[in-house]
Amino acid sequence: MKPKVLIIVSNASSIGPENRRTGTFLPEVAHPYAEFLKAGYQIDFASLTGETPFLDALNLADDPDNLKFLTGTGWSDMQKAASLSGFNSNEYDAVFIPGGLAPMVDMPGAPLLKKFIAEIYEKNGIVGAVCHGPVSLLNVQLSDGSYLVAGKNITSFTTEEEDNYARKDVPFDLQSALTEQGAIFHAAQPWSANSIADGNLITGQNPASAKGVGEKIVAALEAK
Repeated sequence: MKPKVLIIVSNASSIGPENRRTGTFLPEVAHPYAEFLKAGYQIDFASLTGETPFLDALNLADDPDNLKFLTGTGWSDMQKAASLSGFNSNEYDAVFIPGGLAPMVDMPGAPLLKKFIAEIYEKNGIVGAVCHGPVSLLNVQLSDGSYLVAGKNITSFTTEEEDNYARKDVPFDLQSALTEQGAIFHAAQPWSANSIADGNLITGQNPASAKGVGEKIVAALEAK
């Protein structure tokens, strides 16, 4: 049987004191989705509440993978994403969390999300996230009480990138928060492709890293 991947998306549509419009950043879901589709995997979507999620960066729709996501089954399936509460981690081989600013709103806490990620990781499934998506890894505790990110080589949207993008909108600095929970953080040049695999944990720095995260998730699943 081909692996099953669950993509979990935010339900937030605005962020910050000025209610900046946001959502899932199109290439950060579309590029990994293209890699999963090419590998023949079953791809399901969940959102935190089950309400229709939002997309950001529609101005990038002329990119081939982005356009295919919008006009094919990707966006239509994402719009129908059911609540995460209805999903069983035992049925999935991998979980992937795309970014955009939206996850910074509803994913720092989200106990059910943290539990789901821990369950996937501890059964040796693949956990992947890109850009602001690694905020989903914050506060994930394993059964021994340790933080999932402690001692792991990871990346996310960096402090330097945030300073020139959405500093006034985000509630905290993601790179700092991950480091405070023990992550070994790897920052590349701003906006350059940077994806990292540490065992079955795979993270990417920014939109340019999304394809690499997808490729590394596929490689990890194929190696099993």
